[in-house]
Amino acid sequence: MNTIDFIKSSIETSRNMTMGLIMDLKDEPLAQPTVKGGNHALWILGHIAYSESSLLHGMIQGKETCPLEHLKENFAFKTQPSTDASVYPSFDSLIKDYESARAETLAYLDTLSDADLDQPALGCPEEWKEFFGTVGQCFSMISMHPTMHYGQLADTRKALGRELLMA
Repeated sequence: MNTIDFIKSSIETSRNMTMGLIMDLKDEPLAQPTVKGGNHALWILGHIAYSESSLLHGMIQGKETCPLEHLKENFAFKTQPSTDASVYPSFDSLIKDYESARAETLAYLDTLSDADLDQPALGCPEEWKEFFGTVGQCFSMISMHPTMHYGQLADTRKALGRELLMA
């Protein structure tokens, strides 16, 4: 297995695990993991969609905007989840946005060689170079990011009294 195939496998595994829990929470998308709030499934879905698109287009390719720019206000880094459903797009539209971002990610990966992963990420600010300085580091984050929110989804399910789900 080459590095590109390893990255593809990793991002699909993290997607499948995380989306399994997100889909299980479709009937309670605004339920929060603790009595003090936290990231709910709808926010996590929009956040991972926007983040992936932003990493690919902004950080890796150095573009000013990404195709999911309409999600930035509610889902970018440092935004806070709201339990007001009216401020969000629908669950189904966020699924489509995430699938679109993922398709673009996989298509872009198909254009790369293993050597390309060592190239600098064109849109990476100096203060983020430790984490996102190369194309490979950006793809590493794309693969890990959904699983960073997996525990929040598992806690939300537990708060709702749901049985263990091996997604």
